[in-house]
Amino acid sequence: MKMNWNAGWKFTKDSVQIRANESIYGQGNWEAVDLPHTWNGTDGQDGGNDYYRGTCLYAKTLKKEDVSGADDVYLEFEGANSSADVYVNGQAAGHHDGGYSTWRVNVTELLKEENEIVVAVDNAPNDHVYPQMADFTFYGGLYRNVNLLCVNKARFDLDYYGGPGLMVTPKVEGADAKVHVEAFLTGTNGTQSVTFTILDGENVVAETSTAATDAKADMEILSVRFWNGKKDPHLYTMKAVLSDNGNVLDERIVRFGCRSFSIDPEKGFFLNGESYPLHGVSRHQDRPQIGNALCKEHHKEDIDLILEMGAGTIRLAHYQHDQYFYDLCDEKGLVIWAEIPYISQHMPGGRENTISQMKELITQNYNHPSIVVWGLSNEITMGGADDPDLLENHRILNDLAHEMDSTRLTTAAVISMCSTEAEYIKIPDVISYNHYYGWYGGDTSMNGEFFDKFHSEHPDIAIGMSEYGCEALNWHTSHPEQGDYTEEYQAYYHEELIKQLFTRPFIWATHVWNMFDFAADARAEGGEDGMNHKGLVTFDRKYKKDSFYAYKAWLSDEPFVHVCGKRYVDRVEDVTKVTVYSNQPEVELFANGESLGRQTSDVHFFYFDVPNTGETTIVAKAGECSDESHIRKVDEFNEEYRMKETGDVINWFEIDMPEGYFSINDKISDILATMQGKMFMMSFGASMMKKMKGDGKKGAGAGFDLKNTDMMKMIGGFSVKRILSMMGTMGAEAMSKEEILELNKKLNKIKKK
Repeated sequence: MKMNWNAGWKFTKDSVQIRANESIYGQGNWEAVDLPHTWNGTDGQDGGNDYYRGTCLYAKTLKKEDVSGADDVYLEFEGANSSADVYVNGQAAGHHDGGYSTWRVNVTELLKEENEIVVAVDNAPNDHVYPQMADFTFYGGLYRNVNLLCVNKARFDLDYYGGPGLMVTPKVEGADAKVHVEAFLTGTNGTQSVTFTILDGENVVAETSTAATDAKADMEILSVRFWNGKKDPHLYTMKAVLSDNGNVLDERIVRFGCRSFSIDPEKGFFLNGESYPLHGVSRHQDRPQIGNALCKEHHKEDIDLILEMGAGTIRLAHYQHDQYFYDLCDEKGLVIWAEIPYISQHMPGGRENTISQMKELITQNYNHPSIVVWGLSNEITMGGADDPDLLENHRILNDLAHEMDSTRLTTAAVISMCSTEAEYIKIPDVISYNHYYGWYGGDTSMNGEFFDKFHSEHPDIAIGMSEYGCEALNWHTSHPEQGDYTEEYQAYYHEELIKQLFTRPFIWATHVWNMFDFAADARAEGGEDGMNHKGLVTFDRKYKKDSFYAYKAWLSDEPFVHVCGKRYVDRVEDVTKVTVYSNQPEVELFANGESLGRQTSDVHFFYFDVPNTGETTIVAKAGECSDESHIRKVDEFNEEYRMKETGDVINWFEIDMPEGYFSINDKISDILATMQGKMFMMSFGASMMKKMKGDGKKGAGAGFDLKNTDMMKMIGGFSVKRILSMMGTMGAEAMSKEEILELNKKLNKIKKK
């Protein structure tokens, strides 16, 4: 029996001593909370990189009469970030490291008639539990369901890496499917048996029984209906019943799908033998005020928005997501990349944690047909790709994934500046790169160039694009430029990336970073601190940015037309450019009822010049679809549309910019074009490394390797000032105003070329 145990908890941030047989409530100040819950819903989203990271306590009373009749009682936690200890009446009952997976604690032997359950949850920094350095907020709390499990001694194993105790392995053979099923049991004896039943809806497809001592079976589905992505995400049900002489002791019901897939280095992704291009998004799960403490309706809304856009794949970054979300992906036919939070900073003391998190990820998600690849790590070579311990850690994880699951492939998300010759990228079965050319330096054209070069040099390695994107808030301009955080530049960027990535069939998958804006408390960019604004949809899910519709035009079959720039009303120019997106072959645009002509486009993007006088109502028509927006002629640019930096430590007027000499507002590529500038950049890189938190080795990625042409290409478009604004996201302490102005003085002495 499983009972939800979310209601009626007490919570405190106070420092409290937990002692055997002594009530916790005599210490500290407690507040009533229901789960899911986080203590970082506000301070983890407001910037400053100062959100509370430490130990907080949750407490609740359990009466033994409420669990009477059970041989064993377990507490099940679907997510506690990032480490947790469970106490029953002050006595330690269990510990878990890893904030995103399900884990359970058997509390049976510690129970009295009335019991005080305390869970100490800790998201404080440490050197052995991932993640510790990443560009997102590590929300602390019991942010997913907590359940009570009342079970018999003979049961499906609850201690097997938090999994369901049942692994179903279908293998497609022609028009049929062979299905191997294995149950993990505990407490059984020679009299018990397991009955396995495959159901298609309510119809029994196959059934067999076996002794509980050898709980495995091979079954068959004739004329199988494939799980065929969004075209037909058909699911079967496996029901496993443990019984003793007809008495049911325990049962499990899981869904599974029958499908085959392959990834070809030349032709990309194939599903059930047919080409199935994978274009989609990455997803962070958090929301305003509640962080990761989501309810089912939040997950459902996310899936609906992703499907509306037409995406066929999701990279679930950078950790294990809620089981309900994987279920939705199964049901909707979305192809999934699932990964552990082995990210950014390799920790020599974290190997065991990567192994345990990978075991939990695979065991808990093995039956989901939507998942095709297990992600080993993300941007883990920030400190360099040659660390022998890092390489060994990846080989161990890669071998482990193949040992536990021979049906799926492994992958990794590789940081842009990692050499394409690095041994590290040869470990997984397939790889993807995180590139931000056109946003973090470089220009948009460099994305396609990179993939052509990689494919030419490594034709046998399947390559994908695991992250790309740029930030946009409610800033606007008719002349978008890289780094301006306008909705117009984000739209232009994604237009260019779509044309480059979607037309190269050898790219096995593309994942936009990110579907939704998300919290990263260390950030101070774009005029709103504490946030990453690369989302195609705003943090609150209320507004779809124009770039959302650029993807919908390429990926969705639902007829539509969208006029861009709806939030950009006031415009100074006499003739203004209006962009329209549609998946229809032809668009006609009207200004105050007068047609401005029809256009066709083979890339789904349409550009019109619109006279701008007085108030103008713009209507786009494409087939049966129409969309409307409004513009207004103004004499002066509306300053409400111009980015206002809130995270700056210095004002623009404090930065000396003598004519003919450099300043921190200049691009790194221009500074490097001079000999003195190169010397400055070497010194600047060294000073940044000193600012890294922890030892210098951890911050090695913050230095500037002038010999690394890929790195220098990427960061060449940065200004020094922009690099400084990003130090928090790179794990560095921010420079003081005085230090920044001193850097500026040094640059003021270097003549421009």
